[in-house]
Amino acid sequence: MHQTASSSQKAVFDGAVTQLLQRFSPCRARTEALADPVSETLANAQAMPDASPLKWHLAHTSWFFETFVLAVYVPDYVAFDAEFKVLFNSYYNAVGDKHPRAKRGEIIKPTLVTVLQYRKHVTAGIAALLGNPLPTEAIALLWLGCNHEEQHQELILTDLKYLLAQQPQQPAYQARWPLVAVQMQAPRWHRFEGGLVEIGHDGSQFAFDNELPRHRIFLECFELATYPVSHGDFAEFIAAGGYTRADLWLSLGWDWVNA
Repeated sequence: MHQTASSSQKAVFDGAVTQLLQRFSPCRARTEALADPVSETLANAQAMPDASPLKWHLAHTSWFFETFVLAVYVPDYVAFDAEFKVLFNSYYNAVGDKHPRAKRGEIIKPTLVTVLQYRKHVTAGIAALLGNPLPTEAIALLWLGCNHEEQHQELILTDLKYLLAQQPQQPAYQARWPLVAVQMQAPRWHRFEGGLVEIGHDGSQFAFDNELPRHRIFLECFELATYPVSHGDFAEFIAAGGYTRADLWLSLGWDWVNA
């Protein structure tokens, strides 16, 4: 009976590790693919205090795995570079000091090449760690790290697009952007009844803290389209005068349009 329980626990652990590897490795590769079209100069640029350079994003997502996983669960772990603990901390006050956010674009070293080496070091360390038994807390942190990195993938594109938009030469991030065809679709809608509903994370899988706590609200009836807004939809909105009609905007949005 004891052997059966142990075998079952091992199967659960092996399954969790397999799922993590399937998520972790492609996640790391996807972040680096976003950096492929970017030069060293562009990777270090910071267009405004609320944005971060691409190089910082690449390093910070590795800093997360190194700080919260490798340094905790690898015996006698030696950091890739001790200075990175401060340079690439964001708002984790409990970890220690951090470099001012508005000055991230002034960081000349490490270079982009060194940051990419740092990423390889951390990725290899996590892959090796996944070959050993891990507590559930470590598994949860690795899942959190993957979700955290995917969040920064969105930030990388957002910050790069804003940075490129400030350039008088109007450079493109990619020559074939947008990557999907501009086409119209016949809108179809699903109606949802309102009433007293529960919203927020139900506790079954991963969630960020801003998805908690689950609570009840009164919701009006609403409709959702069967597909996300496309480039074609947005082009039609512009062509139809969407930026000249106050009735299509909330007051804050209309103030933004006029500004």
